[in-house]
Amino acid sequence: MSAANNIERIVTSGTFELDGGSWDVDNNIWVVGDESDVVVFDAAHTAQPIIDAVRGRNVVAVVCTHGHNDHITVAPELGRALDAPVLMHPADDMLWRTTHPDSEFRSVEDGFVLRAGSVEIRALHTPGHSPGSVCWFAPDLQAVFSGDTLFNGGPGATGRSYSDFPTILESISGRLGMLPGETAVYTGHGDTTTIGDEIVHYDEWVARGH
Repeated sequence: MSAANNIERIVTSGTFELDGGSWDVDNNIWVVGDESDVVVFDAAHTAQPIIDAVRGRNVVAVVCTHGHNDHITVAPELGRALDAPVLMHPADDMLWRTTHPDSEFRSVEDGFVLRAGSVEIRALHTPGHSPGSVCWFAPDLQAVFSGDTLFNGGPGATGRSYSDFPTILESISGRLGMLPGETAVYTGHGDTTTIGDEIVHYDEWVARGH
């Protein structure tokens, strides 16, 4: 199975807001599956480009990798438009409520499995960037959708509320670092990388935290 044929990227732009600050950001949204069924990873900023990318296919779920506003901006709207459940880890409920106080999501836990056509995708709870951050591993695609837990260049940011640097390091080493080195990392922002290309820098990240 070719990952290139099963993974599509959409980029939308807007703002990330937390702790009274606001930053301009470009977000990756990933549409994963086959010609019949797909999963949408993250619901950033604007719904229509995501709806267009789905191209009328059945959407198994709109998955929020975590609860920061730039990843859930249009999640309820997308869920309604695509007739799909919105999934997120419940540990980020307080972040969700900040953006969507009157909407609900469906809770997912570590080990939860989604299937989009022939593609199986498994939830890996990876707290640190936020308490409810989840990466999603698709073994047949040799791919993991990392949200803001791991980027091309290292761990996600941990300098704001509800984040913790030692916790994100533990998540990366204990969960993502156990994946095959050739696993492609499809990130929430920026360029794709691989587990192997990042994990070799782990000791540098640890040293940076002291």
